[in-house]
Amino acid sequence: MKKYEEKSISSTPIYEGKVISLRVDEVSLPNGKTSKRELIKHPGAVAIIPITSEGKIVFVEQYRKALERSLIETPAGKLEPGEEPATTARRELEEETGYSCEKLTHIQSFATSPGFADEIIHVYVAEGLSKIKNPAALDEDEFVEIIEATIEEAEEMMKNGQIFDAKTAYSVLWAKEYLLKR
Repeated sequence: MKKYEEKSISSTPIYEGKVISLRVDEVSLPNGKTSKRELIKHPGAVAIIPITSEGKIVFVEQYRKALERSLIETPAGKLEPGEEPATTARRELEEETGYSCEKLTHIQSFATSPGFADEIIHVYVAEGLSKIKNPAALDEDEFVEIIEATIEEAEEMMKNGQIFDAKTAYSVLWAKEYLLKR
């Protein structure tokens, strides 16, 4: 759907980074006027809701420099060029939690910040978890702690701000729905 479409007149690259790029577009508005849009290009990502045989969700706690604090989050990671989201989900599950899964189910995809970024996160439920003897290592700049919690405990973590990012809150809501139907 392209209701109220804004057509780009020009695009100026500002920054090309390892994860994101930033550009400024001049756009033609539906009323005929022009405006500028600062846009972030992102390769996309996955979020995984690993559910143990006891019905607990496996989270990771890690420090987030942008917020200057630690958060409890669903395991997640960015798509590599040409990589299918399900492949990313399996890789990130192993790297961040040390688990593999028998069953991986796509739940939903969503835009994180459509006002300025094109990032899409693909949410998966991972079931039939088993610990891997020698799992793939975390990225050299990643440090995480594994936390298992019931859906009720996760909701409490949302209330008290331990779970604070949209991807994880969104995932907890979908996990609750998924567990109720199971």
